Amino acid sequence: MRSHQDVTLERTARNIRYLRQQKGMTQQQFADLLGIKRSLLGAYEEGRAKPNMAAMERLIEIFGITIDSLLREDFSTNNGVHFRPGGVRVLTITVDKANRENIEFVPVKAAAGYLTGYADPEFISHLPKFNLPNLAEGTYRAFEIVGDSMLPIPSGSIMIGHYVEGIDDVKEGQLYILISRNDGIVFKRIFGVNDGSDTLLLRSDNPAYPPYTINTADVLEIWKARAYISTVFPESDVSLQRLMETVIELKGEVGRLKS
Repeated sequence: MRSHQDVTLERTARNIRYLRQQKGMTQQQFADLLGIKRSLLGAYEEGRAKPNMAAMERLIEIFGITIDSLLREDFSTNNGVHFRPGGVRVLTITVDKANRENIEFVPVKAAAGYLTGYADPEFISHLPKFNLPNLAEGTYRAFEIVGDSMLPIPSGSIMIGHYVEGIDDVKEGQLYILISRNDGIVFKRIFGVNDGSDTLLLRSDNPAYPPYTINTADVLEIWKARAYISTVFPESDVSLQRLMETVIELKGEVGRLKS
């Protein structure tokens, strides 16, 4: 019977091999990244040697994982849930049968659960999933937006967000979906990114809603708004349409006068 230590060593070996494959690196490239010899990495991946603390700390730094997860979890058996480096932690994603990333959809009824399950592979795996063409490479997630604070984008729209790895990647005045401990899932424009403070200013496009600040320490995830899906079509601007008709009529009159 294998000892607990042997089982842990075997699991750790699979995890290290899995993380290397997720980066698409050869053993030599990954060994260089960790600052060790290729032969030592081979011993780690085959379970012939236990990773030293320096190597494990480097893995933690690169992938945002914990030592406990490296030793106790099995990254390769998450039923299609993969891990992607995401700054301070490892972002949980799902893939289709062709190993392409899905867009997981967070409906309103799942919003509360997402605040605690956003990093839980099992929770993410049970979210509805779909794919869209013509999106740039990256990781996307969809969120159902309610309320009229961001009109003319109507309530009930599905906002497609592109994952942002950190506050430093946020662009002033642009649209983002933020997941925070205190405010849940919100869709706003972000300001005050480079003012040196530990807060962000969030503004609605609807002027009836006043801006407010949020502490950066409360932010769990940030997604850059890239597209949205809605069953409500925008109404035409009657005044603009009438102006265009008038211009066309005047052009016709000028043409008749010339002739």
